[in-house]
Amino acid sequence: MRIVVDSNIVFSAILNSNSKIGRIILHPKSRLNFYSTHQLLEEIEVHKDKIKSLSGYTDEELERVVYLITHKIRFINIKLIPAEVFQKAESLTCDVDIDDTEFVALAEHAKAKLWTGDKKLIRGLTKKNWNKAISTEELYQLLSKKT
Repeated sequence: MRIVVDSNIVFSAILNSNSKIGRIILHPKSRLNFYSTHQLLEEIEVHKDKIKSLSGYTDEELERVVYLITHKIRFINIKLIPAEVFQKAESLTCDVDIDDTEFVALAEHAKAKLWTGDKKLIRGLTKKNWNKAISTEELYQLLSKKT
């Protein structure tokens, strides 16, 4: 199954790799294929000091955890997403959270589920009949059934 991960999911996994989110991403026998855009890497870089402060990681520990998490994700260049798909994603996110446009566009383009913990985003997308979001609990149940 294709899963587009957004920033809040990856931040959660970095802050606690033993959480459900961390275990889903790091699961060794998972058949889930994780995707994201380079925006995610940029956001990690921008918020590195805050992540370090919240986690208590040293620079080396943070680099190692970021590496472990991000190497489970395939990063897709948004230039590969057709303009009309990107425009559709923009119309879905414009009045909810425009910063999530790339993630929605990638999910739409890749025929994937969007894994986000952003309840406001999920509600906004659902109101517009876009029901391609998946919760942590749903993914955890999928993994539990397969192992």
